[in-house]
Amino acid sequence: MKFNLLKKLALTSVIAASLLTVANAKKAEQKYVIATASTGGTYYPVGVGIATIASLKLAKTSKLTFSAITSAGSNENVDMLDKGEVNFAILQGLFGSMAWQGKAKYEGNPKKNLRSISMLWQNVEQFTIKSDYAKTGNIKDIKNLYNERFSIGGRSSGSRVSSETILGSLGIDYNKMDLQYLGYTPSSTALQDGKVQGMTTPSGPPTSAVTNAFASIGNDKIKVLDFSEGDLKTINSNYPVWTPFTIKVGTYPGQMKDINTIAQPNLLVVTKDTPEETVYLLTKTIYENLPFLNTVHKATKAMSLEKAIAGLPMPLHPGAARFYKEKGINIPSSLLAN
Repeated sequence: MKFNLLKKLALTSVIAASLLTVANAKKAEQKYVIATASTGGTYYPVGVGIATIASLKLAKTSKLTFSAITSAGSNENVDMLDKGEVNFAILQGLFGSMAWQGKAKYEGNPKKNLRSISMLWQNVEQFTIKSDYAKTGNIKDIKNLYNERFSIGGRSSGSRVSSETILGSLGIDYNKMDLQYLGYTPSSTALQDGKVQGMTTPSGPPTSAVTNAFASIGNDKIKVLDFSEGDLKTINSNYPVWTPFTIKVGTYPGQMKDINTIAQPNLLVVTKDTPEETVYLLTKTIYENLPFLNTVHKATKAMSLEKAIAGLPMPLHPGAARFYKEKGINIPSSLLAN
C-alpha cells in the first residue's frame, strides 16, 4: 500500500471523527481504540482502514467512532486489553492462543477477558537475510547469522514471540545472534543501511518493510527464506497454528521465484465487557465493506465471511456471534461464550 493512501486514510479517520463529534455534540458518543502494531507491517494500515470505515458508517447513526493506534504488536496489545486501555486489538493466532490458554508468558494467568470477533488474514512469516548468508535458502540458514546483528522485532511485539517460537522449535539458538529489537520500518532501514544482516517481519504480503528492502538493496542481495514440510511439522509439534504459504512471484520488486514459507492466522479481538451492540455493528460494517478494506491493503483480499470463524483460539463475543448467526454461519459450541 502506498504511504500517501495510508496518510489519507488516517487523516480521513481523524477528520471524520472530529467533524461528526462536533455535529453530534449534544448526543452521547462512544469512542473506541483499535491497537495494531508498527507502521511498516500490515496491522496498522488495516486497523486504520477498519477505524475509518466504521467511523464513517457508524458515527452519525449509532454515535460510535473508532481510531487505530500503533503499538509494539500482539504482546503489548494483550497488555493494553488487560488494563482496559483499549477495547479492540489485532493479534497473532499464536499469541491469542497463548493468552487465552495461559501458556508461555501467560502461564498461570490466562486472559479469559478476551473474545474473538473475526479471523482476518494470514500472518506470513518472512525471514529476510543478506544473500551472502543464505547458503541454501532454507530457514536454517539463520544459523549463519550467529554473532551477527539480526532484528527480531520489538521487545514487546508478537513478531518477536512468534520468531523465537519458530527458531527455538527448529533448534536454532537465536541468542547466539546479536539481536536488535526494532519495529518493521526501522528493521528495513537498518537492513538497507547495513546495520543488521537480517530481519523478521511476519505480516500479510506485500509488506512495505520488505518491499522497501527489495527495492533499495536488490533481489540478488537479499533473500526471504523458505520452509520445508519437515520444518513445518517440527514447528507445529509445539503450537499447531501454522500452515504452508506461497508468496507468489512478483510480490516484491525483482522477485523471480515463489517463496515457500509458512503462515498463521491473525484475528480481531475485543474485551468481553464491550457492549454487544457495538461489536455487532463493527462486525457487520467490516463485512459489508470488504471492497473498501481491499483498497487499503492486499492482505485483506483473503478475508471472507466464509472464513470469518476459522482458526479462532477463543470464543466469539456475543455481538460477533449474533451477526454470524444472522448470516447463517454454523458456529461450533466451542466458540460460543458462556
